[in-house]
Amino acid sequence: MAINHEKEAPPEEPGLFQRFRARVRRNPLLNTAWRAGVFAVGAAVLVGGLVMMVTPGPGFLGIVIGLAILATEFAWAKRALHRAKTAADRAKEKALDPRKRRRNTILGTVTAVLVAAAVAAYLVIYGVTLPWEIEDPTFWT
Repeated sequence: MAINHEKEAPPEEPGLFQRFRARVRRNPLLNTAWRAGVFAVGAAVLVGGLVMMVTPGPGFLGIVIGLAILATEFAWAKRALHRAKTAADRAKEKALDPRKRRRNTILGTVTAVLVAAAVAAYLVIYGVTLPWEIEDPTFWT
């Protein structure tokens, strides 16, 4: 005969944030202000991610974080975040394909060798001189 010593867990009490959010939802003005604030912050992070797609920075990360912030309050953002996660999973599977992975490794190695050759050529021609301090760039003329 087996005796079940496990007791059923009591229902969890909502945390501080859940109680705060429930209180804000009861007041229409506060709820609208909260949603506007979430929209402003999420949209700013999302736009920052879009800008970082063409400038240096983690653009995809900014987009995903912006969508995650917006998804806390908006259903359309939750759907967009789900589509983005699905696309990221598909891209990950595609990147882990052994043939494409081998190709990417070869391309990365060739690129690294070419960059190293260019740096070595620069150092042979100009020595350890920064490009903006070269007074007579005879190599380029």
